[in-house]
Amino acid sequence: MTQQRPSITQCPSNINPPNLKSVSKFHLTGLSEDPDLQPILFGLFLSMYLVTVLGNLLIILAVSSDSLHTPMYFFLSNLSLADICFISTTVPKMLANIQTHSRAISYVGCLTQMSLFIIFVCMDDMLLTVMAYDRFVAICHPLHYPDIMNPSLCAFLVLVSFLVSLLDSQIHNLIALQFTYFKDIEISNYFCHPSQVLTLACFDSFNRSIVIYCLVAIFGFLPVSGILLSYSKILSSILKIPSSGGKYKAFSTCGSHLAVVCLFYGTGIVEYLGSVMSHSPQNSVLASMMYTVVTPMLNPFIYSLRNKEIKNSLRRLHRRIA
Repeated sequence: MTQQRPSITQCPSNINPPNLKSVSKFHLTGLSEDPDLQPILFGLFLSMYLVTVLGNLLIILAVSSDSLHTPMYFFLSNLSLADICFISTTVPKMLANIQTHSRAISYVGCLTQMSLFIIFVCMDDMLLTVMAYDRFVAICHPLHYPDIMNPSLCAFLVLVSFLVSLLDSQIHNLIALQFTYFKDIEISNYFCHPSQVLTLACFDSFNRSIVIYCLVAIFGFLPVSGILLSYSKILSSILKIPSSGGKYKAFSTCGSHLAVVCLFYGTGIVEYLGSVMSHSPQNSVLASMMYTVVTPMLNPFIYSLRNKEIKNSLRRLHRRIA
């Protein structure tokens, strides 16, 4: 039997605030409505989720149980923890919806999911910026590296990253809580994507665009600028090294981080272009999947395959467990 879709709520022209009613739930379209594909999607996403959680947990265990106590690995373990939380905000709900044959999510549940999503995606963004600064200090100021990147500063940078992420999330929530009427309650994704929720809201499009651009400028452009500035200084310092072996050794210390940065922002740009330029909701969903599922799954592989210390630590961890 085909499930009846909730009716669309039109934006009223004149609204009396005391008479406004909150939306009780949204409808998530998911990846596909074909019933034959649901078991395949469930198995695929469950496997990807388990691989992501296991891979990032192994990174955290390798760093915490071995002698990898340098700032780079401290930030890496926090990035792995953020990636676990990042993917856990979207995939478990989607798996539950597939099992229960329901695409509904409550209004409160949608805002909660949106809030957690913003916290951890912003946390990833901030930590990648902090790690770029760490690589800048290590390559450009190696003699002062232990003094500059001391444990107190490292803990402070992680704390600031979390507080900035929390602030970004709460600003989005405060904006979303102002909306009580929506043009539609169907979200063309498998989770409550912040931009799509704001797009559905009965809110002047010009003001909405200004708000979104301001948030992107503050919480997106500044971290990207920090990464680009750090790597411009790194590249300048590497080019001054006379030997090719020294250049390779210096660049290899930030190769894994650079690969993760390209993956994170590359899939983010693809998701943004897919949602803006594509008229197909399916393409937008696939772009979101690359950003929210594939990226956190590949991060531990990038660091473990390109980093000898991580690989050796994982081998020692395996021998201790075995």
